[in-house]
Amino acid sequence: MKIVKVDKIINPIPASDGAGVKLKRSIGVEPNYFDPFLMLDEFGSENKDDYVAGFPPHPHRGIETVTYMLQGEFEHEDSTGAKGRMSSGDVQWMKTGSGIIHSEMPAMSEGRLHGFQLWINMPAKLKMTKPDYIYIDADQMRVHKDKDKQVKVIAGKFEKAEGPVKGHNVEPIYFDVELKKEKQFNFKLPKTHNSFIYLINGEIEVGEIKHNKVKNSTLILLCKGEELKVLAKTDTKFLVISGKPINEEIARGGPFVMNTKAEILEAVQDYHNGTFVK
Repeated sequence: MKIVKVDKIINPIPASDGAGVKLKRSIGVEPNYFDPFLMLDEFGSENKDDYVAGFPPHPHRGIETVTYMLQGEFEHEDSTGAKGRMSSGDVQWMKTGSGIIHSEMPAMSEGRLHGFQLWINMPAKLKMTKPDYIYIDADQMRVHKDKDKQVKVIAGKFEKAEGPVKGHNVEPIYFDVELKKEKQFNFKLPKTHNSFIYLINGEIEVGEIKHNKVKNSTLILLCKGEELKVLAKTDTKFLVISGKPINEEIARGGPFVMNTKAEILEAVQDYHNGTFVK
């Protein structure tokens, strides 16, 4: 069985989005696209000025956004009439399809906000489907726990813990792993998938070949393989994310990701003339 090796270690760059929310962006910059993943942002601050303006109403088409709240609270509202509050540990998996206008605003004026947003591409045949949601409340999330580690399963399956996202075209895996010092996390990845680790805190070694030191808020792109081995050099917390490539041409236009420039222009036109939401 082929041991998974580190392909590239990338330090996220400081960025801002929405109404000035400060964040660290990795996928979407370097690399620009890691099929099927379009963007990965880590947002987090104890300074309310870094997040209080939130993400006012804005459109999306042709993508899925997965928001995972580690700490803090956000209120969500959109053009389908859906609304709700995300609290610490919750996940919102939004399939924007043909188009949605939504807002995500902090439901807090002080304290620590910390979380992630991942963008996943949609294949051409699904880009104009009806918007849909999967909500995963923290207390409903499946968790594997033993003396060495804890694995929260958002998508995929680890041991007997299975996530609620099933029948998905990219067959996603999304784990939140907490691993104790000097212990090892082992997992069999699909050899067809593109996979990465995002180290949140601590220090880890991946695979059996020595590589540069990896510590805190770092994106680790992985080579294709099957046997993933992660050794914790300290107590650590990291995400393991994997998905089957879609292998289609993409065209980007801000919050729209389609297959051609013409489709991007159509999305912009629909938004401006009021026919965006189907």
